[in-house]
Amino acid sequence: MSTETAALEELGLRPGASEAEIKAAWRKLVSRWHPDRNASRAAVEKMQRINQAFELLRGAGAAAAPVRPAEPAAPAAAPSPPPARKAPAGEAARPLSRRIKLTLEEAALGCLRVLRGQVAQGCTACAGQGLRWPGGACASCEGRGEVRQRAWYGWLATTATCEDCGGDGRARERCAPCEGSGKLPPRRYELKVRIPPGVRDGDLLGVPAGRAEASPEGGVDLHIELQPHAFFTLDDDGTVRCEMPVDGFSWLGGRSVEVPTLEGTQPLALRHGECVYRLRGQGFPASRRGARADLVVTVMPIFPQPLSTDQQILLDRLIATTASASTGPLADWQRRLRARVAADAPADPPLKAARRRTSRA
Repeated sequence: MSTETAALEELGLRPGASEAEIKAAWRKLVSRWHPDRNASRAAVEKMQRINQAFELLRGAGAAAAPVRPAEPAAPAAAPSPPPARKAPAGEAARPLSRRIKLTLEEAALGCLRVLRGQVAQGCTACAGQGLRWPGGACASCEGRGEVRQRAWYGWLATTATCEDCGGDGRARERCAPCEGSGKLPPRRYELKVRIPPGVRDGDLLGVPAGRAEASPEGGVDLHIELQPHAFFTLDDDGTVRCEMPVDGFSWLGGRSVEVPTLEGTQPLALRHGECVYRLRGQGFPASRRGARADLVVTVMPIFPQPLSTDQQILLDRLIATTASASTGPLADWQRRLRARVAADAPADPPLKAARRRTSRA
């Protein structure tokens, strides 16, 4: 808005308009184009141009040109109060956003959660503005939006924005239901939400409105957050992995140990020489409500270092039981080894001479 002429055209006025005409035109356009009353997309831009034009004319003193002789100003007709702001047709209320933390077990198997909280409510009586417009012009400024203030000497006066109407010239009063805050007391809600099996970290679950009597109007958006687990790690394909130490002697003896799963602990039979075990269907669902993947358990045999005296005695006894065996691969190996050693050992000289005489005879 660069010139006074353009500003007057924006307000629908001709050159030479008085200050009262400028204010009346501005109030009329505001009552029509204010976003509280006009839901069109052009309303915001139109209001910006209207305000720029009004400020330009006030700052340039355009209203001081042909000012009519002082006359008793008639109260300007106040525009009707803005209606309550409503969501455009077809636009649903915004959902309430909540973050919910789940353990890996809850996410894998599904669970039931109870959500409790409070929802802030805007005052419908005043459209959340805290004020009501009963109609008519402001009594303090008689609809002009400004009041005259006398200086110390009485003959000099200035104008100031009317505090009772905020400068718009309309009579207003504090809203009684919300006591001028624009908000009603928060409303409590309680929702029971069933989490389906297979949700992942970062998933978004939508809970529609109307699930409970006091549920939020736009429903609830649940943002899933998986907590780190003490025993398990989760792969993208749903495989759950667990690494655990086991007693080395139990591993050698093929004993059973208790291993953790997503549904509790269960026995696992160890096999000597094997450290990785796959439990079919004990992992995480590969997709939401899909079949469960596997649980992979990796055992780490732990042997005492160093061995105690009792353990060394027991080991010696165990070794003796295998060394005294007369059959088996170990016994066969020991016989072959002794025979080889005996064949490679050098003979005594007298024994060699006796062997030569015997061979000559």
